[in-house]
Amino acid sequence: MPQYVLRGGDYHAEITQRGAALRVLRHGGRDVVATWPENGPVPHYSGTLLAPWPNRVGDGRYTFGGETFQVPVNEPERGHALHGLVAFAEWTPAEVGTVEADRGSARFEHVIEPTPGYPFRLALQVRYTLTEDGLTTTLTAENVGEQPAPYGCGPHPWLIADGGAETGWSLELPADRVLLTDDRLLPVSLEPVDGTPYDFRVPRELSATVLDHAFTGLEAGPGGTTQVRLRGADGGVRIAWDAASLPWVQVCTGTGFGHRGIAVEPMTCPPDAFNSGTDLIELAPGGKHEASWTVSVF
Repeated sequence: MPQYVLRGGDYHAEITQRGAALRVLRHGGRDVVATWPENGPVPHYSGTLLAPWPNRVGDGRYTFGGETFQVPVNEPERGHALHGLVAFAEWTPAEVGTVEADRGSARFEHVIEPTPGYPFRLALQVRYTLTEDGLTTTLTAENVGEQPAPYGCGPHPWLIADGGAETGWSLELPADRVLLTDDRLLPVSLEPVDGTPYDFRVPRELSATVLDHAFTGLEAGPGGTTQVRLRGADGGVRIAWDAASLPWVQVCTGTGFGHRGIAVEPMTCPPDAFNSGTDLIELAPGGKHEASWTVSVF
């Protein structure tokens, strides 16, 4: 699959045309996200973009505008529709370039065409900007159809703090509520993190903690952004974003996946928002939504 290389300061990134996915992000000689072979396959949605919904639609079925729709089930073990419609779609490169050696950027476009399960037309655009301060991704959606459309989005990077084992990394997650789920990972209740294994507001080692949960009640840090940080003995990585546009974050330790890294996925809405309506965006015809996030080392 075609690859597009960006450079900025000590960073090096590679974006694939399929999914406009982040395949490589390195600082100096070390990976800060999980990578995968140039010709795929893409493991566990690593580096992909999730739209028009992140996470799950329970049973692939939802009701919107008084009508019930069925989207393809692609998580057969649980029976859900997972991570939207564009993670493995072909995106069109619209602009790619590096200015000298300190700044690179790439822009890709994709149109979600109406289908029986999602009869809405959305024009998506993603811009990657790489500088000495890290990689910033901006995803924009515009409703170019004739009826309102349900929408949500987010990224799916697997972050790598250093070369050590994930269990030895510390996690800092400034969220005061966690969404508990059933055995099919559908929402059950939103609970305070106080006194639970899910309280990482003060950084602490992951050890054997198993996470595959959505969090909200996000606190802004320096610069007004929410930051999730992973720190190892020899380095650290963070992802930062504005919680006003991405008020949720899914964190997955990948326990049992055999996959490197910790998935940290800022999201516009929680799992199964197409059914619950929680923080679901309704894009009017001509309406737009934009979200950005930045991955960097510290």
